Amino acid sequence: MVKARNAIARVIFGQRRVVDETLITLLSGGHLLLIGVPGLGKTRLVETLGTVFGLEERRVQFTPDLMPADILGSEVLEESEVGRRSFRFVQGPVFCQLLMADEINRASPRTQSALLQAMQEHRVSVAGHYHGLPTPFHVLATQNPLEQEGTYPLPEAQLDRFFMQVDVEYPELEAERQVLLATTGPTDESATRVMNADSLLDAQRLIRHVPVGESVVEAILELVRAGRPETTPIGDIENHVSWGPGPRASQALMRAVRARAVIDGRLAPSVDDVIALAHPVLRHRMALTFAARAEGVTINDMIDLLCERIA
Repeated sequence: MVKARNAIARVIFGQRRVVDETLITLLSGGHLLLIGVPGLGKTRLVETLGTVFGLEERRVQFTPDLMPADILGSEVLEESEVGRRSFRFVQGPVFCQLLMADEINRASPRTQSALLQAMQEHRVSVAGHYHGLPTPFHVLATQNPLEQEGTYPLPEAQLDRFFMQVDVEYPELEAERQVLLATTGPTDESATRVMNADSLLDAQRLIRHVPVGESVVEAILELVRAGRPETTPIGDIENHVSWGPGPRASQALMRAVRARAVIDGRLAPSVDDVIALAHPVLRHRMALTFAARAEGVTINDMIDLLCERIA
């Protein structure tokens, strides 16, 4: 993983947190939602990941007129030389190992739900027949937080399928200086392959065997359960949160803290890992009440309260 991180750093300057959280998601076998304004390198990050991990990578630009068949594939009628007709399934771009769903919230709910099945079941259903997807299979979706006209907000069920929501911020001064010098010269740095699909699958299996102490398990349970207005002992959570994280959030945190420990070269995760990963794992699994939004309360404020409780 150190080699993979260094290979990515040759192309993606700065954004250490974004890269680490992306690696944690891949190691955990999950899907990632990247949110940031245009031009921050989200597409380049996905392309770099495909190269570094030796994965088959494809990109789909989501638009309102995109149909499920444009992603999944479709049955086409063929006629043989002897006049016999039969249907043949033509695979769509979802049949890859790393799918970039660019501006996923611009697609219609029907198309979003088609991708939902692929993300959850790692297979698609076309004309009553199931077709398995390659392994590993990861969806890295992007959203633009600025232009919301003509978009279809992702439903809660779809958001919950994403392992993490990573907010991509503007680079710091020195990182932007590196970008400026490295990308406008006569040569452009390219990523190199350091792993393949089989070694990534081996790493994902290894993550599940990393031991987790009882204190970390209790911290995860306390964090997640305190984020639900029905079971929280925190008054601000009860008043400002309309719905909180479900059991899938606990599962995601358990896998994520293991992956973070491995990336950092540690044998077991700690409570600090839970606190560090609370925001990307929980921010898309909680919703504020209308009154809270009117008062200027944010989801990050609520997660900060949860982290203070287990710190």
